[in-house]
Amino acid sequence: MSDTTPKASRLARLQPQADYRVTLDGRDLSRLIAPDLISMTLSESRADQADQLDITIDDTKGTYAIPKRGAQIKVALGWVGETLVDKGTFTVDEVEHSGAPDIITIRARSASMTEAMHERREVSWHAQTIGAIVRTIAGRHTLKPAIGAALEKVAIAHIDQTHESDMSFLTRLAKRYDAVMNVKDLNLLFMPIGTGKSASGKSLSSLSITRSDGDQHRYHVSQRESYAAVRAHYHSNGKGKRKSVIVGGENNRNVKVLPEDYATEAEARAAAEAEFARTQRSQATMDYTLARGRAEIFPELPVTFSGFKPDIDNTSWIVKTAKHTLADGGFETVLELEVFDDPTTDKHRSHFRKGGQ
Repeated sequence: MSDTTPKASRLARLQPQADYRVTLDGRDLSRLIAPDLISMTLSESRADQADQLDITIDDTKGTYAIPKRGAQIKVALGWVGETLVDKGTFTVDEVEHSGAPDIITIRARSASMTEAMHERREVSWHAQTIGAIVRTIAGRHTLKPAIGAALEKVAIAHIDQTHESDMSFLTRLAKRYDAVMNVKDLNLLFMPIGTGKSASGKSLSSLSITRSDGDQHRYHVSQRESYAAVRAHYHSNGKGKRKSVIVGGENNRNVKVLPEDYATEAEARAAAEAEFARTQRSQATMDYTLARGRAEIFPELPVTFSGFKPDIDNTSWIVKTAKHTLADGGFETVLELEVFDDPTTDKHRSHFRKGGQ
């Protein structure tokens, strides 16, 4: 035993060690909670759900005070010897103390996803651009708008926010234009989904992942929503006659018809393009667990794989959700990905051809 213990200790020191920094209302608690940290999980999403931070601490010694709701937590994740990745600020939303043994569970969400964002309002938006609407709502909640260049100047003839919260309204608007809408670290994000670009329009560098980087994967392909085209209706300005636009081809039989009528042809076309892109992305998905967590990964990051089947390796992917977990001294990242390509081309259909041809 005396011979193996020092060897085991040396091996442990050679293994990469997870590292983190946690501050509560400006006070660094990293070293204080280190001996008692059971787990810390950060779930990042591009959807309207706030990013969520869950921290579980062993409180059998009664060391810790229960944090107040509304307290601000800042988190950075990574590995010992490397620069930690700042993951932003979160507001404590739920706290639980349970036992025995005594455990404190803290749940915090993206800062400024406030209650006011969920208050219902009556607003009539007329002759506005998406950029103007998003900036107005961001200013109302003291947020910094981050609007995708492709959406900034898109004109909206008329849209009503009837007994609807700002969060619900922006979510509906984002779905119409196939956009990301979320609040992250005091920023109100509104940008196109699946472009692999930042809010400023700058292309994000693609991440390359090999099979040896992880230990679990799940590739799934389905034709459940394999529509050949999408139709949207609008009323012409003249006689108010109901017309339609179709995205994906005029002669396709398998056409999805949107239930809403739009004010202009441009709005109808944008809605049809958004829905068509959404149905094509949903055909193939990939779940992947990185054995060595990578905190720098976030939603909308383009990804390529190698070492798998050609169907997987030859497909461009984009991160839909990223879940970073520190527990038992380890750090893993679980990714949910979907197809990243131009849905107006035939590329996405390769998943359903024999041999991907």
